[in-house]
Amino acid sequence: MGVFPRRRLAAVAFVAATALFATTGCAGDEPAEGGKITLTVDVFSQFGYEELYKEYMASHPNVKIVERGTGTNLDDYSPKLTQWLAAGKGAGDIVAIEEGLMVEYKANPDNFVNLLDHGGAELQSNFLEWKWEGGKTKDGKLIGLGTDVGGMAMCYRKDLFAKAGLPTDREAVSKLWPTWQDYIKVGEQFKAKNTGAAFLDAATNIFNTVVLQTAGNAQGYHYYDTSDNLVVDSNPAVRQAWDTTMDIVDSGLSGKYGSWSEEWVSAFKQAKFATIACPAWMTGVIEGNAGAEAKGKWDIARVPGNGGNWGGSWLAVPAQSKHRAEAIELAKFLTSAKGQIGAFKAKGPLPSSPQALADPAIVDAKNAYFSDAPVGQIFGEGAKTLKPVYMGPKNQAVRTEVENAVRTVELGKRNPEQAWTDAVNNAKKAAAK
Repeated sequence: MGVFPRRRLAAVAFVAATALFATTGCAGDEPAEGGKITLTVDVFSQFGYEELYKEYMASHPNVKIVERGTGTNLDDYSPKLTQWLAAGKGAGDIVAIEEGLMVEYKANPDNFVNLLDHGGAELQSNFLEWKWEGGKTKDGKLIGLGTDVGGMAMCYRKDLFAKAGLPTDREAVSKLWPTWQDYIKVGEQFKAKNTGAAFLDAATNIFNTVVLQTAGNAQGYHYYDTSDNLVVDSNPAVRQAWDTTMDIVDSGLSGKYGSWSEEWVSAFKQAKFATIACPAWMTGVIEGNAGAEAKGKWDIARVPGNGGNWGGSWLAVPAQSKHRAEAIELAKFLTSAKGQIGAFKAKGPLPSSPQALADPAIVDAKNAYFSDAPVGQIFGEGAKTLKPVYMGPKNQAVRTEVENAVRTVELGKRNPEQAWTDAVNNAKKAAAK
């Protein structure tokens, strides 16, 4: 899930979740009422598991499920998880691991249960091959079961497009921008109409989309190569994404809303921008941030360029869990085809299960909030052929430094070349820590 992206919501939401993390003791230590066991599930953002928990508890009366972290910023969630794992206590019985951080956690596989020792191998056919392999360590242990994949599209406000005199039909909109340069041209047309809204939310979201798309269609890696060498300054995919993003910033198309900030959330509610890079999981974020009053005002078009994948997570069972067997069974249920379909219906994360992707519940799915957009077709068609991007050992820290540099240009604090130098130098420092 990425929403990797980091899929983060308003500060008020994750402050509450952080407080819960701070006051909750070691997961699984305390039995629930009536002799039940309590399974704690640690997540970030929105995984869409609420109804699945209810179904599971109904068929497992000895289990009580408590979820921590819904709405939590990934940058807040990950350090806490790292701390709990290092301390040997405090982590949930099941923990979510985002794609950009998986390599870091796989470096210490003893922190997690090897699911291959608990019937995990029989589940392999339930996952896209690359997603299954992504949950394995270099020595062959399986520490994570896949949840979602990202997929890519472009979400847009039909009312703002109409105000700017642009087409509003999703097929017509898709035809406007086969390339990112075409996207810029459309943005310039939009800007000239003075709608009172920016063309896009934030340059960092566009950059992340383009770099993952470009890398996926080329080398298959971006900040690190597959030998874990930092290549941020030598990989053409990174520089190409940088230059494209700088063109967008230079055209004055960004609303300059810091992604995942309170200002960003308010901009959704106030219709302050017209487009946003939109992996499947972002649909749930948009609906949550824009609110019920924006239903039917949003739609989904194809993303400029050629596909791409942004986001995706795994569920792991920490070795410190007091209820490993029960946690493993719950993790299997949540990541089953049925579980992934349920999460998709609830919050939009695209399944990593071929069986789920082929199910009519996904294939025929439409999203009423997004003008009945056929989300199953839009996101599902390319899911089986998605090209994943390798994430190196300090991917999240490096990504943060590069995006911070993008932000300095967006805010007028650096010119593109100065910021590029900062991005490279700061990325190297982050990788060396």
